[in-house]
Amino acid sequence: MLYKAGELHGHLCGHMAYGVKAGYIAMRELSLKSQGMEEVIAIIETNNCFSDGVQMVTGCSFGNNALIYRDFGKTAVTVAKRDGTAIRIALNPDFEDRRRDMYPEAYKLFDKIVAKREEPTPEEHERLMQLFAEMSITEVEEPADEMFITKRLKMVVPEYAPMFASVRCSICGESVMQSRAVAENGGYFCVPCYNRGYYQMDGAGITFEEKFLQGEGISGGANEDEE
Repeated sequence: MLYKAGELHGHLCGHMAYGVKAGYIAMRELSLKSQGMEEVIAIIETNNCFSDGVQMVTGCSFGNNALIYRDFGKTAVTVAKRDGTAIRIALNPDFEDRRRDMYPEAYKLFDKIVAKREEPTPEEHERLMQLFAEMSITEVEEPADEMFITKRLKMVVPEYAPMFASVRCSICGESVMQSRAVAENGGYFCVPCYNRGYYQMDGAGITFEEKFLQGEGISGGANEDEE
């Protein structure tokens, strides 16, 4: 499962391995097996590498409406059954500190290549990927009680995802979920054409954009270059 998660993520790394292990523990402790029909819910608190490991093991994703993202900035996940029985698993910061001490070269390269976005030599990039792989393989074997802070709980599980009708935008003609369209003067307008602000999830978390970004080959009222 670690290697499958690596295929989704693009490479092996420590935080992705944390997600794989956390997801596995949660599914095992709750005696769950996901069929991708919202019978299992995973609530992630970060949008970093950890979340890809969780998705691969739990089968919860945005596409099947079983993955919920809360923008807390914590390496943690809560996995829940439909009856509200749940388990929250969070990375123990003391464990992370020890890993930093054990792999100083990896963290130094990470700081240069990933955090500071400095151009690495081919040898530096290859070495970082090698160290990431070594770390991920060893981390799935580490004792869970040292790696994580685990808590069982009862929670109110969100309702099954509602199904929304689609309508056509009066400007671009594309289909849009009715709940996301603006109804005005007897017509419907999508967010880009209406030039309406919107929320998006990116590397910074959930952010609000005031105006739709213009892009080549994108048609619609909000995307036309202003004269």
